[in-house]
Amino acid sequence: MTAAAPDTAAPGTTAPGTATPHAAVPDPGRSPGEVTTAVPFTGGRTGDAPLTWGQRAIWHAIGRTAPNDHYFNIGRVLPLADRGAPVELPRLTGALAALLVRHEALRTRIVAGEEGEPRQHLHAEGLVEVSLHDVLDPAEAGAAAENLLSSLSSRRFDYAREWPVRFGAIRHEGRITHVVLALCHLATDGHGAEILVRDLRLLVRRGSAGPACAETPLGLARHQASPAGRRSGRAALTHWEKGLRQAPPTMFPNPVAAPRTPRFWTGRLVSAALPRAVEAVAATHRVSGSTVLLTASAALVAADQGHSIAAVMPIAGNRAAQDHRTLVSTLSQDALFILRMDEVPGPDAVFTDLLAGAWPAALAGYRAAAYDPCGWDALLDRASRERGAEVHPYCCFNDMRLAERATATGTASAPCASELAALRRRSVLDLPATQDRVACRYCLHVSGDDGALTVTLTADTAYLPPAAIHAHLRAIEEVVVSSWADTPPLLAALPGLLAAEGSGR
Repeated sequence: MTAAAPDTAAPGTTAPGTATPHAAVPDPGRSPGEVTTAVPFTGGRTGDAPLTWGQRAIWHAIGRTAPNDHYFNIGRVLPLADRGAPVELPRLTGALAALLVRHEALRTRIVAGEEGEPRQHLHAEGLVEVSLHDVLDPAEAGAAAENLLSSLSSRRFDYAREWPVRFGAIRHEGRITHVVLALCHLATDGHGAEILVRDLRLLVRRGSAGPACAETPLGLARHQASPAGRRSGRAALTHWEKGLRQAPPTMFPNPVAAPRTPRFWTGRLVSAALPRAVEAVAATHRVSGSTVLLTASAALVAADQGHSIAAVMPIAGNRAAQDHRTLVSTLSQDALFILRMDEVPGPDAVFTDLLAGAWPAALAGYRAAAYDPCGWDALLDRASRERGAEVHPYCCFNDMRLAERATATGTASAPCASELAALRRRSVLDLPATQDRVACRYCLHVSGDDGALTVTLTADTAYLPPAAIHAHLRAIEEVVVSSWADTPPLLAALPGLLAAEGSGR
């Protein structure tokens, strides 16, 4: 990351078209040392449109998950004490007001249209609150920011009455050290959240973030409702229809245990071995690292349930188009990945034999990941009637690492035994969270960097009890790391690997 440019605006100035903030006032409902300040914004346009396909997909998921739909909230923390000139409150509030004018998604609410159908309504002006927390010790600022993020993100949004963003800030001796953003998933996805953080840093440091994205959520919604947009959506659903016909109706057809209370548990693996292993296997087989992890998880799900074909729904960013790359909106939707394990038959087939076919299958799925969710629902209903069983994979994969990674080329040397053992000893496995309701049975998330990958699996304990959740996480690490060490597991051995990992080996 390059260093921030020197400040070009005087401290305390606000962006054009914005107003100065109201005075910060104590809030009796908040913790000691925390106040709120109201930031007015004006200067944008107003408008109304249907939901985009991405918004509609999240809206449907919210309906299936409520009242626990805070599960979909997105959080980010922007440190401001690490570089550049000190930032005081007036400079921050001016930058926040400019951010709201720049990105229409932040001032859009979801309202009921005719016949109760949800619509997005863009506001030209308004007030947004900033929760301001003062710390006495600068060493505590980072932890205070994470605590504030947890507080702001842990409540569901009021979609019709509340702005889809909550701002917070940590201050030490009058200077802002961290800015906190809790975002409603109807406003943006993870990629859009990173754009917001980038633009906010530029607005704070330079007073400008450059030209705004020409596309807008309203414009996207209107295109998707056009004849050209509908044709594109129908073509994507044709891919889904063909893929679902190949696969079992669902990946987890039968409960195996009494559900726990709360019903959904999250397991977490933090692995120092996985980053190097993933990239090395990807380089050797000329695929992406994300495809390696997607294939490993899909193969293990199939092995666990006795399937020869796996259907997994990876999250697609849908940002290949140039005018979508810097758009703050919810573009991500489910793709369909079909893994044909039966295409590499024989007792000697190993995990890495799957990768040659997995790469084009993943690309095909990502290309067909923008569609009208209403048409998708109708497709699944029709398929369920035809097959006499509910058709839905109930198996999701989300690689949340946002850095663009080209398909790896070349080869990488295998690790020595002592190096591999040292990395594996650093792995941490736990069960950090539970929830009452999630609209899936298997939801795998990948995050982290070159130092360690964090893989979390949120699952329905009626289908994957806690021990099975841990077994899948450990097995993913084992499959990929063993492949890095030039000893990829036999496909026939995957069920036994899950059983061994589940036994606590």
